[in-house]
Amino acid sequence: MATGTEQGTDNFSDLNRFGSALAETARVWRMRLDQRLKPLGLSQAKWRALLSLARDGEGMTQTALAERLGIEGPSLVGLLDRLAADGWIQRLVCADDRRVRRIYLTEKARSTLEEIEAVATRLRQELFGDISEEELLHCLQVLRRIRDKAEALE
Repeated sequence: MATGTEQGTDNFSDLNRFGSALAETARVWRMRLDQRLKPLGLSQAKWRALLSLARDGEGMTQTALAERLGIEGPSLVGLLDRLAADGWIQRLVCADDRRVRRIYLTEKARSTLEEIEAVATRLRQELFGDISEEELLHCLQVLRRIRDKAEALE
C-alpha cells in the first residue's frame, strides 16, 4: 500500500509526463482514424488538411493552414499540389494580395467530408463511451486553458 509521500511522488511523476501522454493520445487517436479512413483513399496528411479547411474555414491562406497543421510551408505546398491534382481543393489568388493563395474545397471534398465526419464521430463515440459528458467538458476546459497559456508565452 502506498504512503502519502509515495502517492505524492507518483502524482508528480504523472504530471511530468502530461505532455507526453497528451501527444501519445493524439498520435494513437489519429492512427485509428487513419486506419478507418484508408478505404476513402486519403492519407492522414490529406484528411487532416481537408478537415482543417472544413472546420476552420475555407479561404484559409497556405501560411495559416501550415501553422494549423504544424508543418513547414514547403511540405504543405507538396501536399496541396497533390490535393489539387486529385480534385480535392482549389488554390485561388487572393484579390487583395496577389502573392497570397487561398484554399477552397471542391464539391468532391465536401461530399467526402460527410463520410470523414461520420467515421470520426463513430470513433469518438467508441473512445468516449464510458467517460461522462461532465468529465469530457472539464478535460476540454483544462486543455483550452493550457493551450491559451502556451500561446500567450513569448
